Amino acid sequence: MSAYAKQPLASVLTRVQDSVAIDPHETYKQVTVRLFHRGVVLRGEKLGSAIRTTRQSQVHQGQVLLSRIDARNGAIGIVPPGLEGAVVTNDFWAFEVNSEFAIPAFLDAYFGTAEFVDACKAASEGTTNRVRVQPERFLKVEVPLPSLDEQRRIVSRIEELSEKVHKSQGLRAQACEERLNLWQRAAEQLLDKSTRGAVRRLGDLVSLKGGGTPSKSNPMYWVGSIPWISPKDMKVRELYDSEDHISESATQETSAKLLDPNCVLIVVRGMILAHTVPAATLRVPAAINQDMKAMLPSEEILPDYLCTSIWALNPHLLDLIEKSTHDTRKLETEKLLDFAIPVPPPEKQKHLVSKLSKLYRTIEGLKKLQFETAAELDALMPSILSKAFRGEL
Repeated sequence: MSAYAKQPLASVLTRVQDSVAIDPHETYKQVTVRLFHRGVVLRGEKLGSAIRTTRQSQVHQGQVLLSRIDARNGAIGIVPPGLEGAVVTNDFWAFEVNSEFAIPAFLDAYFGTAEFVDACKAASEGTTNRVRVQPERFLKVEVPLPSLDEQRRIVSRIEELSEKVHKSQGLRAQACEERLNLWQRAAEQLLDKSTRGAVRRLGDLVSLKGGGTPSKSNPMYWVGSIPWISPKDMKVRELYDSEDHISESATQETSAKLLDPNCVLIVVRGMILAHTVPAATLRVPAAINQDMKAMLPSEEILPDYLCTSIWALNPHLLDLIEKSTHDTRKLETEKLLDFAIPVPPPEKQKHLVSKLSKLYRTIEGLKKLQFETAAELDALMPSILSKAFRGEL
């Protein structure tokens, strides 16, 4: 991989153990090293009396910090200025960098390569739950060491390109957010314009049915082919199947009753309600769990229009969400039934659904393109690092 001569880490790293006595009355910063070369970060702050050992090692700015357990997963990095003097347990090793041969930023860049991570895996051994990097083998790992001037040039080039990648990722994230809001804004405005403000309570338009969970102690309830829908399945706006399935006897003997197609399902309890109130039109007979409600529409409102309205008015529904026990979220039945939506004549409802469905398909196409560009951006940094140590930057 490298176009530069290599030297063992032992020639540029010296292990240091700056052991300090833990004062029970002092507060200490504790650090950790994140996996996949994502940096040395603050784990938290703790009073000395809450630290189990009487002595720990201090780390200092510019040192290399290695997780003995997770080095094989890229847990190695440089201690930043803000973590000067923080403490670590014996599961971490600190090394001083020999400034005559290497600069920390250059080594850190190489630590992010697949080649280096593979070398750390080879330097680790132990049983499944006790794998540790071995010191002698780790310090024998070879790293490319061009001149200090060349190291500085490479670091500067990597930082320049990295900044461009991060900027592109930020723009892509912003575009994703705009994509998510585009349909909702367009839908709400179109509904309001088409109905001229005429609204009706959901309680006057639908009846509700709840769900339940068949007993797990009866395996015969869980061997059927009937979809049993829970919030984890509510990732699409039309439901034909689910992750879990139950038997016909479960729908007859438990609270998980069979629902007919063309009702609209809505999540009424769960953490997803912190940011979204999912809804979907049911296309097949199915049952639901207790965190869901099925809305059975009257003749005045089409199922697809009802589902579209729930999504269009999601921000207003979110205003009704309450926190319940253990900080989970809940949409009370009374509030759901009191929620008002615009209701034009059925023909107008069909027209609106058709128009908004076309817009939704267009936005979903954009979503696919954004996922593709995200994958390309994610692959850029490994490619940049690979080229850097082949001497191609």
